[in-house]
Amino acid sequence: MPKSLDAVERNKRYAISMVIRVFCFLGGCFTPSPWNWVLFAGAALIPAVAVVLANLVDLRAQPNPTPSTEPLVGVKELPGGDVLVGTVED
Repeated sequence: MPKSLDAVERNKRYAISMVIRVFCFLGGCFTPSPWNWVLFAGAALIPAVAVVLANLVDLRAQPNPTPSTEPLVGVKELPGGDVLVGTVED
């Protein structure tokens, strides 16, 4: 999926989350005491959750790397290191 279509989908998920946040806030204004605090807490926490959910799914196709069977020409290798044998003491 192209990047622009993926952005449209993420924006749609974020907008839906923000509509739910508005309903939580408005519901908190008109409900009795124990439930209004739950709705206000939901309205406060939804923005963080909405950002995570909006960015959670990446629908863009990832390119599949093709393994090369040809040796790399002109690439230098790091020299092998010395191995120290011993124990670790605190």
